[in-house]
Amino acid sequence: MLSLPKKVSIIEVGPRDGLQNEKNQVPTDVKLHFIRALQDAGVGEMELTSFVSPKWVPQMGDAADIMAGAKRIGRQFVLAPNERGIANARAAGADSIAVFVGVTDAFNKKNINRTTDESMEQLTPLIQKMKEDGLFVRACISTAFHCPFEGPVDPERTVNLCKRFARLGVDELSVADTIGMATPQESELLFSRLKEELPDILMTAHFHDTRKMALANIFASLQAGVDRFDASAGGLGGCPFAPGATGNVATEDVVNMLERMDIDTGISVEGICRAVDVVASHVSRPISTGMYTLYKNAHRIG
Repeated sequence: MLSLPKKVSIIEVGPRDGLQNEKNQVPTDVKLHFIRALQDAGVGEMELTSFVSPKWVPQMGDAADIMAGAKRIGRQFVLAPNERGIANARAAGADSIAVFVGVTDAFNKKNINRTTDESMEQLTPLIQKMKEDGLFVRACISTAFHCPFEGPVDPERTVNLCKRFARLGVDELSVADTIGMATPQESELLFSRLKEELPDILMTAHFHDTRKMALANIFASLQAGVDRFDASAGGLGGCPFAPGATGNVATEDVVNMLERMDIDTGISVEGICRAVDVVASHVSRPISTGMYTLYKNAHRIG
């Protein structure tokens, strides 16, 4: 077993991944207040918004307004799926851009109507151009463990896709358990392999908590040498193209676990809970993560 890291980076994905598929239209000023509260809690890296077609994702139709109104603290990502999205993101001042591809063709076709290879062909010149221009590029790898349409994913397929992105010079890989099916053994094995074969790239683990194994998977990934994790305040999020997938692992629960293990995150659990309070009344489902529930109960008692 590898020794655990002394410090871990949390990439907050609530404002983008957490809200992107929310049924209720969250007002722009509420999103900006949410972002500010997350920053006040100590969040240094965050997914702010997504430059996608408002026709398909109305929730992200205010992306340019979010970019204009958000305070620039640390590294702030925006998601951009194609050439037009990247151009719009850059025009809005983004200097850290995330692209995404699913490991499986079936998921990719449901998501963006292309096979994995077709998506990579489209993204290759775009990534090369962004790197030439000095942008930070984050590649999000969906269905890295299991696919809702194809079932278990051979780790070799995930490793090969990650290597293709690494050859293009991306700065970071965010490797996702999109439907929350991964086990700790699978997480430790995949991330050990990725850390060994791609030691010079930032490696981030992204877990959904569909089957309540996200914290166990994070612990297994820590043992594999991972020290970067995506998380969403309040456990917000889910995937519209992955039946049964619930929200991301909750930032407040991840930070609590890590801090109690003497692993520094630089983030306040109470601060994250205050940020969740900002958005809780605007989303369509009740927020009942472990630490947020304790926070609400304590304030009720107080």
